[in-house]
Amino acid sequence: MNTGSNEPGEVAVAANETGTGEVHGEQDRGLGSRAPEFIKARRVLHLSWQVGVFIIGLAVVVAGIIMLPLPGPGWVVIFCGMAIWATEFVWAQLVLRWTKRKVTEAAQRALDPRVRRRNIILTSIGLVIVGVLIGIYLWKFGIVMPWKIKDQ
Repeated sequence: MNTGSNEPGEVAVAANETGTGEVHGEQDRGLGSRAPEFIKARRVLHLSWQVGVFIIGLAVVVAGIIMLPLPGPGWVVIFCGMAIWATEFVWAQLVLRWTKRKVTEAAQRALDPRVRRRNIILTSIGLVIVGVLIGIYLWKFGIVMPWKIKDQ
Protein backbone atom coordinates (compact mmCIF):
# COMPACT_ATOMS: atom_id res chain seq x y z
CA MET A 1 0.00 0.00 0.00
CA ASN A 2 1.67 3.13 -1.22
CA THR A 3 1.27 6.19 0.98
CA GLY A 4 1.99 8.58 -1.86
CA SER A 5 5.78 8.45 -2.06
CA ASN A 6 8.21 6.39 -4.08
CA GLU A 7 10.73 5.70 -1.36
CA PRO A 8 10.05 3.81 1.88
CA GLY A 9 9.81 6.14 4.84
CA GLU A 10 9.14 9.23 2.70
CA VAL A 11 6.05 11.33 3.15
CA ALA A 12 4.18 12.90 0.23
CA VAL A 13 3.57 16.63 0.56
CA ALA A 14 0.51 18.38 -0.85
CA ALA A 15 0.92 21.60 -2.78
CA ASN A 16 -0.19 24.75 -0.99
CA GLU A 17 -3.50 25.64 -2.65
CA THR A 18 -3.84 29.12 -1.16
CA GLY A 19 -0.95 30.53 -3.15
CA THR A 20 0.10 32.74 -0.25
CA GLY A 21 2.99 30.55 0.83
CA GLU A 22 1.55 30.34 4.33
CA VAL A 23 0.88 27.05 6.02
CA HIS A 24 -2.09 26.83 8.36
CA GLY A 25 -2.65 24.41 11.25
CA GLU A 26 -2.56 20.77 10.30
CA GLN A 27 -1.61 21.43 6.68
CA ASP A 28 2.02 21.97 7.66
CA ARG A 29 2.29 18.21 8.13
CA GLY A 30 2.87 16.24 4.96
CA LEU A 31 0.45 13.70 3.64
CA GLY A 32 1.07 10.05 4.36
CA SER A 33 1.56 7.66 7.19
CA ARG A 34 1.69 8.85 10.80
CA ALA A 35 3.06 5.51 11.96
CA PRO A 36 6.13 5.56 14.22
CA GLU A 37 9.47 5.39 12.43
CA PHE A 38 10.35 1.92 13.71
CA ILE A 39 7.14 0.60 12.13
CA LYS A 40 7.72 2.41 8.83
CA ALA A 41 11.25 1.01 8.67
CA ARG A 42 9.98 -2.59 8.43
CA ARG A 43 7.78 -3.27 5.40
CA VAL A 44 5.87 -6.24 6.86
CA LEU A 45 5.23 -4.41 10.12
CA HIS A 46 4.12 -1.28 8.28
CA LEU A 47 1.78 -3.28 6.04
CA SER A 48 0.22 -5.01 9.05
CA TRP A 49 -0.09 -1.60 10.76
CA GLN A 50 -1.95 -0.25 7.72
CA VAL A 51 -4.25 -3.27 7.63
CA GLY A 52 -5.01 -2.83 11.33
CA VAL A 53 -5.74 0.89 10.89
CA PHE A 54 -7.96 0.12 7.90
CA ILE A 55 -9.95 -2.53 9.79
CA ILE A 56 -10.44 -0.30 12.85
CA GLY A 57 -11.46 2.66 10.66
CA LEU A 58 -13.80 0.43 8.67
CA ALA A 59 -15.47 -0.81 11.86
CA VAL A 60 -16.01 2.78 13.05
CA VAL A 61 -17.37 3.91 9.66
CA VAL A 62 -19.73 0.92 9.47
CA ALA A 63 -20.95 1.68 13.00
CA GLY A 64 -21.62 5.27 11.88
CA ILE A 65 -23.51 4.08 8.81
CA ILE A 66 -25.63 1.84 11.04
CA MET A 67 -26.32 4.83 13.30
CA LEU A 68 -27.64 6.96 10.43
CA PRO A 69 -31.19 5.51 10.51
CA LEU A 70 -30.94 4.56 14.19
CA PRO A 71 -30.54 6.86 17.19
CA GLY A 72 -26.96 7.97 17.54
CA PRO A 73 -24.44 10.44 16.14
CA GLY A 74 -23.99 8.69 12.78
CA TRP A 75 -22.18 11.44 10.86
CA VAL A 76 -19.88 12.22 13.78
CA VAL A 77 -18.88 8.55 14.03
CA ILE A 78 -18.33 8.34 10.26
CA PHE A 79 -16.01 11.35 10.38
CA CYS A 80 -14.18 9.79 13.33
CA GLY A 81 -13.61 6.67 11.22
CA MET A 82 -12.32 8.88 8.40
CA ALA A 83 -9.96 10.54 10.88
CA ILE A 84 -8.67 7.11 11.89
CA TRP A 85 -8.06 6.28 8.22
CA ALA A 86 -6.44 9.69 7.72
CA THR A 87 -3.68 8.75 10.16
CA GLU A 88 -2.43 6.29 7.56
CA PHE A 89 -3.89 6.88 4.10
CA VAL A 90 -3.44 9.89 1.81
CA TRP A 91 -6.88 9.53 0.17
CA ALA A 92 -8.57 9.78 3.59
CA GLN A 93 -6.47 12.83 4.50
CA LEU A 94 -7.54 14.56 1.29
CA VAL A 95 -11.22 13.67 1.84
CA LEU A 96 -11.02 14.91 5.44
CA ARG A 97 -9.40 18.21 4.38
CA TRP A 98 -12.05 18.70 1.68
CA THR A 99 -14.81 18.00 4.22
CA LYS A 100 -13.33 20.43 6.76
CA ARG A 101 -13.11 23.12 4.09
CA LYS A 102 -16.73 22.59 2.99
CA VAL A 103 -18.01 22.62 6.60
CA THR A 104 -16.13 25.86 7.27
CA GLU A 105 -17.57 27.44 4.11
CA ALA A 106 -21.10 26.34 5.08
CA ALA A 107 -20.66 27.77 8.59
CA GLN A 108 -19.53 31.10 7.13
CA ARG A 109 -22.52 31.17 4.77
CA ALA A 110 -24.87 30.38 7.66
CA LEU A 111 -23.55 33.37 9.59
CA ASP A 112 -24.42 35.75 6.74
CA PRO A 113 -27.20 38.09 7.99
CA ARG A 114 -29.23 37.78 4.77
CA VAL A 115 -29.18 33.97 4.96
CA ARG A 116 -30.11 34.02 8.65
CA ARG A 117 -32.99 36.40 7.97
CA ARG A 118 -34.25 34.21 5.12
CA ASN A 119 -34.04 31.08 7.31
CA ILE A 120 -35.94 32.77 10.14
CA ILE A 121 -38.68 33.90 7.73
CA LEU A 122 -39.01 30.44 6.16
CA THR A 123 -39.12 28.78 9.59
CA SER A 124 -41.81 31.22 10.75
CA ILE A 125 -43.92 30.58 7.65
CA GLY A 126 -43.54 26.82 8.15
CA LEU A 127 -44.61 27.06 11.80
CA VAL A 128 -47.66 29.14 10.87
CA ILE A 129 -48.70 26.58 8.22
CA VAL A 130 -48.29 23.69 10.69
CA GLY A 131 -50.25 25.62 13.33
CA VAL A 132 -53.11 26.30 10.89
CA LEU A 133 -53.24 22.63 9.85
CA ILE A 134 -53.33 21.48 13.49
CA GLY A 135 -56.08 24.04 14.22
CA ILE A 136 -58.18 22.82 11.27
CA TYR A 137 -57.74 19.20 12.38
CA LEU A 138 -58.75 19.98 15.97
CA TRP A 139 -61.74 22.08 14.81
CA LYS A 140 -62.95 19.27 12.54
CA PHE A 141 -62.25 16.20 14.70
CA GLY A 142 -61.56 17.53 18.20
CA ILE A 143 -59.41 15.80 20.79
CA VAL A 144 -60.50 12.32 21.83
CA MET A 145 -58.56 10.76 24.65
CA PRO A 146 -57.83 7.04 24.24
CA TRP A 147 -59.56 6.18 27.50
CA LYS A 148 -62.77 7.89 26.37
CA ILE A 149 -63.18 5.96 23.12
CA LYS A 150 -66.48 4.05 23.24
CA ASP A 151 -66.57 0.37 22.39
CA GLN A 152 -68.01 -0.24 18.97
